[in-house]
Amino acid sequence: MNWQDYIGSDPAILFGKPVIKGTRIPVDLILEKLGTGETIEQLLNAYPRATKEALYACLLFASDTVKNEIVYANAG
Repeated sequence: MNWQDYIGSDPAILFGKPVIKGTRIPVDLILEKLGTGETIEQLLNAYPRATKEALYACLLFASDTVKNEIVYANAG
């Protein structure tokens, strides 16, 4: 799966925050809800315009973002 097929960013939508394409559902909201224990099924019921693939794409987006992040060791 390619997360770019499901996640987009447009300055005219939520100030350019990454969202599920075709919606105003921000990726960070989905990640937060998954992190607090909501299930994919609960999210699909709460956001009927989202798909299971789009929700999984949010996780892949987060993984790629963290994977490509530069981390500097604390010298202190």
